[in-house]
Amino acid sequence: MSSKLTVEPIQAFTDNYIWLLHDGAAAAVVDPGDPEPVLATLAERQLQLRDILVTHHHFDHTGGLEALKEATGCCIWGPSNTKITAVDRRVSEGEIVTILDTDFSILEVPGHTLDHIAYVADGIVFCGDTLFAGGCGRVFEGTFPMMRHSLSKLRQLPPDTHIYCAHEYTLANLSFAMAADPDNESLKSRVKRCEALRQQGEPTVPSLLADELATNPFLRWDAPGLIRNLTGLDRLDGQGGDAVFSGLRQWKDTF
Repeated sequence: MSSKLTVEPIQAFTDNYIWLLHDGAAAAVVDPGDPEPVLATLAERQLQLRDILVTHHHFDHTGGLEALKEATGCCIWGPSNTKITAVDRRVSEGEIVTILDTDFSILEVPGHTLDHIAYVADGIVFCGDTLFAGGCGRVFEGTFPMMRHSLSKLRQLPPDTHIYCAHEYTLANLSFAMAADPDNESLKSRVKRCEALRQQGEPTVPSLLADELATNPFLRWDAPGLIRNLTGLDRLDGQGGDAVFSGLRQWKDTF
């Protein structure tokens, strides 16, 4: 990622993050569900919105597209889903999108929705609702194996990649992680760090992929300790990564 590019959160609704990228003059945003906080931030910073990146079609990620496009004339990039009518440029796996002189490659990561994509640059990924800090998105439109395959793509990124997800769900996710992986010392330390951040009113994201690999159960389907705990709790139906992930996700859905 360009060293001149700054990434900051714009809070929206109750727990959404709209990510703002800027170089001090031009800007882009990711998944603007609400146009008002974006327009207010642009005006306050005197930034010109050039681009919008969309990860998937859910309204809390797309609700601000038309208003922002009308107000700024920006270009909207998004997945190949005609339901997102405001998109100007539809992109798919392997394509490169250049935003504020930074090249982002597209990964298709279906599961939460079938159209879900992620934007990956050097040391950064905007992953919407696929991978969360300490968790992953619900599987609404895909299948559990599909979602695990998508997460496996993200798991293979460099460990120092910053994970920019779209919601402040971290403490709830880590509460479940502690139930699923109670002997994980790295997880216990992470819970304390994130609790301290929230007590100070600070975001817990972005997170580092290295921390997710060490503590996020939805990336740890091959971790022996986690598998032993799930087996002891009778939460596994079968063997292998898909069975572990499915057991975790079904448990989390009712946790």
